Amino acid sequence: MRLKRTVAVAAALVLTLTACRDSREVSLGDNGKPHIKIMIGGLSKVIYLPGQLAQQLGEYEKQGLDVELFDQPSGANAETALLTGEVQGVVGFYDHTVDLQAKEQCITSVVQFANVPGEAEVVATDKADKIRSSADFKGKNLGVTSLGSSTDFLTKALATKAGVGTDQYTPVKVGAGQTFISAINQGSIDAGMTTDPTIAQLTNTGKAKVLYDMRTEEGTRAALGGLYPASSLYMGCELVKKHPDVVQKLANAFVNSLRWLKKHTPEEVAAIMPPSFAGGDKALYVKSLKDSLPMFTADGRMDADGAKNVLKVLGESSSNVKPKKDRIDLSKTYTTQFVDAAKTQAD
Repeated sequence: MRLKRTVAVAAALVLTLTACRDSREVSLGDNGKPHIKIMIGGLSKVIYLPGQLAQQLGEYEKQGLDVELFDQPSGANAETALLTGEVQGVVGFYDHTVDLQAKEQCITSVVQFANVPGEAEVVATDKADKIRSSADFKGKNLGVTSLGSSTDFLTKALATKAGVGTDQYTPVKVGAGQTFISAINQGSIDAGMTTDPTIAQLTNTGKAKVLYDMRTEEGTRAALGGLYPASSLYMGCELVKKHPDVVQKLANAFVNSLRWLKKHTPEEVAAIMPPSFAGGDKALYVKSLKDSLPMFTADGRMDADGAKNVLKVLGESSSNVKPKKDRIDLSKTYTTQFVDAAKTQAD
């Protein structure tokens, strides 16, 4: 599903106060239930699986919510949809909350799905002998979903850590899924940041190799110096303050879905998800689930040290965050209030 109106608007519009007006409101649907629009930064990406899973399990309905999901492959564009009032929530990366606070916007993660990115930097197999670490990014074309996306943030972080300036490589907008795969196959990118099931498709065919694997805690700590909380449900601070009852119901739905995940096998997860998510190869989809499902939290809670590391990483690699990192208030970028209450209710 896609929004009928485009979410690609000028950056100046994104940052105006009037742009956020609608995103503070929750309307009632024809059925009398709160109608919530949630943009997901790639519906079929395994890192964002809880968004669709909650729908498949009927968790939104159990909470008395009318939730409408929209698909936007780029996290940066999903963020824009929230700021312009197109949607009330985004299933996307936590690092956008830090980046936006540096731009004097307030959004907050209310449910943290994972404390690692669930991403990997993959290298085209025929370039693997020339790109052995991020120190070799100089002069290379590196794929990201879009400029300003979390894949872009992570690529900058890896480059900066190796002493490679962001002006010494070329970020290339290639999206995700088949467009990313085509970019690798056609040689328009040498390497790139992506997620499952794309990782599984590329490595299974031998077209690419994993250079940095941030689907695990070990790999994330090695690449980024600590945990890096990523996929989450984030919403505007004003909406969270104005409609805590609705936010609590969303948190209940997601915490229940995360708990369900921990109790079921990848095969059982694949069976309940829409068939289209498997891309015609269910066995490969199950493999991608096996590789990525361990990253999900069981309770939706943020790792506080991980949040600090996100700020540290962005403070070193983001031209936007770096000059303002000492003024960033992490307490405004996430809350555990709702997942803690959901745990209490479930128990």
